[in-house]
Amino acid sequence: MANGVIIINKPQDWTSMDVCAKLRGVFQEKRIGHGGTLDPMATGVLPVFVGRATRAVEFATESDKEYTAALQLGVITNTQDSSGEVLEKRSVSVGREELSALLPQFTGEIEQIPPMYSAVKINGKKLYELARKGQEVERAARKITIHKLELLEEDPGQPDTYLLRILCSKGTYVRTLCHDIGQALGCGGCMSSLCRSRAGGFVLTESHPLEEVIAHPDPASLLIPVDRLFAGRPSLRLKAQGEKKVRNGVSLSTPKLKDGEYRVYGETGDFLALSRCKNGRLTTIKSFFEV
Repeated sequence: MANGVIIINKPQDWTSMDVCAKLRGVFQEKRIGHGGTLDPMATGVLPVFVGRATRAVEFATESDKEYTAALQLGVITNTQDSSGEVLEKRSVSVGREELSALLPQFTGEIEQIPPMYSAVKINGKKLYELARKGQEVERAARKITIHKLELLEEDPGQPDTYLLRILCSKGTYVRTLCHDIGQALGCGGCMSSLCRSRAGGFVLTESHPLEEVIAHPDPASLLIPVDRLFAGRPSLRLKAQGEKKVRNGVSLSTPKLKDGEYRVYGETGDFLALSRCKNGRLTTIKSFFEV
């Protein structure tokens, strides 16, 4: 039975759920989920969790993400990216120096208003459903964190277009960031391409094109053990008695263990659970052994 994580380099024009649907057939497994939605026009790292590993999806979506985005100045669209309807075109009188000088204003903790073309729900309705009906509603700004915002280079094939590297918290809309930067520069802007280079601690160099996975004679061999997601936590190996308690959902007395989260393994090295030690007591946060 397939169980683990596969890192897909999501193809353009596929939704994240399209990828999951295709992989359900590839792995013959209904339990499949992804670790963070990518817009259809975006490419890059999409961690997909298979089998029992789907229990880790919530932890992957919480992690910081890294992107390379193309900011096209002078173009404003209804979706804030180049896939949408062009609302306005403006002349661009600013260059690399002005853009570089502005970026610190968008670094750190900032507020961002979710775009109308998004899956955010207001009064039970997804914003993109309202947007497709030509409706626009007021949205509350949300706090996000841009850890790093770096100007890489100007796109030689597209005028007034610059590549940005963005390291950000969950919930960040990169196309909204591009739109807001364009507004601040006075010429408007939209995102013309997006590639996610890191998510859940997984990077682009370890990803697989979807076509490769579909054609692979043994796709299960491409799966990464789910405990890789928790590599930043210390590991704890239990003896048989302790393993039995974890498997039965019983907490353990661990008076010598420091408070914190641990990757917990059984006597033979099987990954059992992500657990937390507090005040000398080890309890399971989420179990990953097959039941």
